[in-house]
Parts: sequence; structure tokens; C-alpha cells
Amino acid sequence: MRYPAERKEAILKKMAPPMSITIPELAEQEGITATTLYNWRKQARARGQVLPSRSNEPDQWTSQEKFQIVLETAPMNEAELSAYCRERGLYPEQVE
Repeated sequence: MRYPAERKEAILKKMAPPMSITIPELAEQEGITATTLYNWRKQARARGQVLPSRSNEPDQWTSQEKFQIVLETAPMNEAELSAYCRERGLYPEQVE
């Protein structure tokens, strides 16, 4: 089954911080199989999106997820970093 790109992106946003809804929860809420959602997350990660898999706690993210955030925030000044962190439910100290 094909899903509209807008719906897919909206669901991917729910997987991302600060919401970080788990795939089993999303599968139940949205009526989409968990397999499909895992595939979408894998594709999004390949495009460079940060989608934590285990927890919404940055201390428990994988090394790859942490590294992706460091790459995204490296060129940012303090104001941009603060906005980035607010958007994703992080603290600047966690990124540093």
C-alpha cells in the first residue's frame, strides 16, 4: 500500500524528538504495520534524519545518532544551537 508523502513525513516527525513516539505506539495509533514504520525510519536515517530507536533520552542514543547531531550543529552559533535544541527537546549541554 502506498501512503501519501505528507502522511509519511508527519509520522516521521512523531518519531523524532521531542515527541519520540515509539514504533509500536505509532503502529497502533496510525493503523500502519510496524514493519512499514521501521522501514520508513531506516530510509529516513539513510537520508541523515535523527530518529532515536530506544529512548527519547539522548544519553541512551546510539553513537551514530549522537554523531549525526554533532555534525548538524557544528556550524551553528549559540542562538542557532539554542533554537535547534528547543525544536528537538534537547539541552545545549547534551549536544556539547
